[in-house]
Amino acid sequence: MKTAARRKSYGVKGAPYALPSPTTTLKRARSAPYFFLVPATILFALFFALPIGYAVWLSFHKVKVSGLGLGAGARKEVWAGLENYTAAITDSELLDSALRVLGYGCIVVPVMLGLALLFALMLDAEKVRLAPFARLAIFLPYAIPGVVAALLWGFLYLPDVSPFYFVLDKLGLPQPDLLDGGPLYLALSNIAIWGGTGFNMIVIYTSLQAIPAEVYEAAKLDGATPLQIALKIKIPMVAPSLVLTFFFSIIATLQVFSEPTTLKPLTNSVSTTWSPLMKVYRDAFGTGDIYAAAAQAVIIAFVTLLLSFGFLRATNRRNKQEAAG
Repeated sequence: MKTAARRKSYGVKGAPYALPSPTTTLKRARSAPYFFLVPATILFALFFALPIGYAVWLSFHKVKVSGLGLGAGARKEVWAGLENYTAAITDSELLDSALRVLGYGCIVVPVMLGLALLFALMLDAEKVRLAPFARLAIFLPYAIPGVVAALLWGFLYLPDVSPFYFVLDKLGLPQPDLLDGGPLYLALSNIAIWGGTGFNMIVIYTSLQAIPAEVYEAAKLDGATPLQIALKIKIPMVAPSLVLTFFFSIIATLQVFSEPTTLKPLTNSVSTTWSPLMKVYRDAFGTGDIYAAAAQAVIIAFVTLLLSFGFLRATNRRNKQEAAG
């Protein structure tokens, strides 16, 4: 009787009702996290999984035109199988754009990560003046949208409006055209390095701040110099952050689009197929072949996933070997 009475309570009007049992309360507590995941799951399905699935579906179809393609039913969507993928793999424009991005990445990734690591080590030194201002100044370019940054640097590259060319002209120095030929790679790489170094620096600097001070004190007692501490202690201990930033940089390099697209009106050296994503955009919205563009997009996504997975697996294998050794 006492136990049953304890499980009863009273409503606003005094009507008794039974409290939920401990088993029911436990079930509700266990199911609560899944209810919190419902909004995120819905957004993921609508704006990520569904578009990817639709792109894959389009990549296996094509339009079949009957007669002159006029009238109702003259254009039909039919199954194409691997036809779009075969055409994409053998497309010389897509292969050339991939090679251009490869050369672009060979410049951007090592220089950007090298500068990020250097700035992080400098800011982590014991005696640094104006460290908060320096961190903000290095990180600030990352907060500028990529299109705005490309426009800013694009006009600085133009000889007619750039103050740099005015100074070079007054000094009698050569004035290279950075938007033509080989220097174009340097011009595009400079925009990416200028904008992405700050973010990578913050990631590495945060990892440096997490290293216990006792490690540095022990190294100093052993007679280690600041350079030795940086090379033999700091860099090895922030290796996971370097791997993470390298991983993100590879993905961003393969998906380069806004910088060359923004600079395209300023020079004839940037074609509509300069990068793989520009090729996809041209085929989808320029020529109207969304089926071929979908196949190319799926191939780019697959290559990105394959490279990322291979790099992470190689890194994990190396870490396991070092731990075992």
